[in-house]
This record gives sequence, C-alpha cells and structure tokens, in this order.
Amino acid sequence: QVRLVESGGGLVQPGGSLGLSCAASRITFGTYSGYSMAWYRQGPGKTRDFVARITSGLATNYADSVKGRFTISRDNVKTTVYLQMDSLKPEDTAVYYCNAQSPGGVQHWGQGTQVTVSS
Repeated sequence: QVRLVESGGGLVQPGGSLGLSCAASRITFGTYSGYSMAWYRQGPGKTRDFVARITSGLATNYADSVKGRFTISRDNVKTTVYLQMDSLKPEDTAVYYCNAQSPGGVQHWGQGTQVTVSS
C-alpha cells in the first residue's frame, strides 16, 4: 500500500527557515505519468488547508499565504517531495501533511509533522 512519511518538522523562530521531506513508497513517481504531490497544513483549531502542489509534470501552485516564501520540489529518483519554508511566521504553525493524488484521483496522506514558529 502507499506509504508517505514526513520528516523535518520542529521549532523555529519567526523569520527562520525549515525544510520538510516526504518519502513516498509504492506509488508511481515518473515525470508526466505519476502522482501529483502536495502539502497541506492544519493549525490549532483550524481546518486542513492546501499549502502547495507539484504535479508529475513539475507544475507548481501555492496558497496565497505562502507564495514567495515556500518552495515545493520533488526528486523522482528518490521518490521524495520537499517543502522549503523561508521567512516563517507564527501563523505558519501547524501540523504539515504530505498528500499524494493518483492520476485517477485517489488520495493518500502521511501522518503529519509538527512545525512551530515561535520566539
């Protein structure tokens, strides 16, 4: 079965940077033929919201709240997707979830990793 394992969360000061990784297994990661990968986040008392997506063709899109600060990328050889987060703000505090969507629309989720932005 599909497995997504996030890592890289932690505590960072406002204005700092943090990088998240999501190692995927048992999914197709090929260019133009594989899964679309995304990051979502859920802050305290909030819904799970979209953060960023990268398609198998390497097209990307971002939530307005993170544009210019976050960068999503993927390594098809390592079957890993990354989220580089810069200029972090306290409102970025959340559990960050990796998401994989098949070409047929089936979605899979990781267990989440906590990111806390605080001084």
